[in-house]
Amino acid sequence: MEFRPLGKTGTSVPSVGMGTWAIVGGKTSDMSNDAKAVEALRLGLDLGMSLIDTAEMYGAGHSEEVVCRAIAGRRDSVFIASKVSPSHFAYEDVLRSARSSLKRLGIKQMDLCQLHWPNPRIPISETMMAMEKLANDGLIRYIGVSNFSVQQMREAQSAISKYEIVSNQVEYSLLERSIEADVLPYCEKEGVTVLAYSPLGQGKIPRGTGEDFKELDEVASRLGQTRSQVALSWLLHRDSVVVIPKAVKLDHVRENAQVSKLRLGKKDYERLSKAFA
Repeated sequence: MEFRPLGKTGTSVPSVGMGTWAIVGGKTSDMSNDAKAVEALRLGLDLGMSLIDTAEMYGAGHSEEVVCRAIAGRRDSVFIASKVSPSHFAYEDVLRSARSSLKRLGIKQMDLCQLHWPNPRIPISETMMAMEKLANDGLIRYIGVSNFSVQQMREAQSAISKYEIVSNQVEYSLLERSIEADVLPYCEKEGVTVLAYSPLGQGKIPRGTGEDFKELDEVASRLGQTRSQVALSWLLHRDSVVVIPKAVKLDHVRENAQVSKLRLGKKDYERLSKAFA
């Protein structure tokens, strides 16, 4: 597995991690797939995908409980990232939210705590003050954001002085490239890691049709890879990007884990960039 720097921290994370949205329910919990989810996460860890991203919102907190089961006995080798919901951005709510996540995850310190979405109703300075408190108290190692614009990232960073925002988790795929206009260049310039969620276009890339997908199929066939593997590799062509696909089927977990070994040449990267422009 290839590892990449997390911001300017000196810590490295795998270029391919694991997302957990809807793995055991969307905004409500669904315990019927717990065993399969745990098995998939454990396999991913065995294959080197030691970054797991979750959130208090996922499965109404149950996703974090499933992650707890998956990492049992191997906490020291796993990088755990979770998120505070925007409805909890008031100072005391942030602290309470993070502590609740730690309890569900069964860990004493979260590696990366992220603000899930911007909340303009609560001053970002208040929210960031709470994040700084969590870091000072050793409850979180690093501070990140998710779905933040460039301006929102600047405002969040200016609200703290002791710590740096190390990552921005945003939707990014061949089918969703809006961050290329400003967020991605800003992150590259400032040394902020981009955590790409829904890197397979919310499941559309494996099923898509049309001229653009014919180009993708041609590249995949020539390289002996699947559509999904080439699509993920296209994202990883950018050194600042880390992908966090979700997978419950074990074959898909294995497929994702192999992506870090694949490198798209410049011509293939540009060809696909043009095809999906």
